[in-house]
Amino acid sequence: MSLLTSERTMPSLMTQMTSLHEERLDRVCALLKATGAHRVLDLGCGSGSLLYRLLREPQFASVVGVETSGESLAQARNMLAEYLSGDSPRLKLMRGSYADRHSHLTGFDAAAMVETIEHVYPNQLSSVELAVFGELRPAVLLMTTPNQEYNPLFDLEPGEFREEDHKFEWTREKFQRWARGVAQRNGYSVMFGGIGPLHPDVGQPTQTATFTRTGQEPPEPMGRNRGF
Repeated sequence: MSLLTSERTMPSLMTQMTSLHEERLDRVCALLKATGAHRVLDLGCGSGSLLYRLLREPQFASVVGVETSGESLAQARNMLAEYLSGDSPRLKLMRGSYADRHSHLTGFDAAAMVETIEHVYPNQLSSVELAVFGELRPAVLLMTTPNQEYNPLFDLEPGEFREEDHKFEWTREKFQRWARGVAQRNGYSVMFGGIGPLHPDVGQPTQTATFTRTGQEPPEPMGRNRGF
């Protein structure tokens, strides 16, 4: 099956992206639940779509969302107001960057970085590594990012990104090389997978990495390791 043939049979880009976004959030929530985590960080939580899913699960006793955008945080506060009230609210929202150090958020059971790493300038990746894997050190971290190789199936031109604010989009080989280096340097193991329709040549539209801190029981990897 050629890329051009696949493009002609696909529905609109917006419909595809929306469907993929929902599938991604549902998968990440399910996998976080499967780790047995009770305290979870959502790093780059946006307007709260993943937070909403997490808070519907009684297992997650404490959830913290970190986001740089004040507008997105305001949307999250409006949508999730019921979880922010009371003497012991399950949800806390914090404006800030996960590239900065936040020692009070160290040692959570799990963390998620869903479609956020590609919004970081490449020269800031080392700061993200130090802050997230060096200081926060969650027991498990689930990361998703676009698979650049799949972009022609979305009718994107060479070098065109899925969103204007993306600073890069990795091929599977580049993502895995970076993630393995992060894991080796910081005492984690890492497993790779994917989310979305599988193409025999280019894999899946979303690529995933499950980082597990050494000494922790490894969770089920994010999706089957298909097309790699």
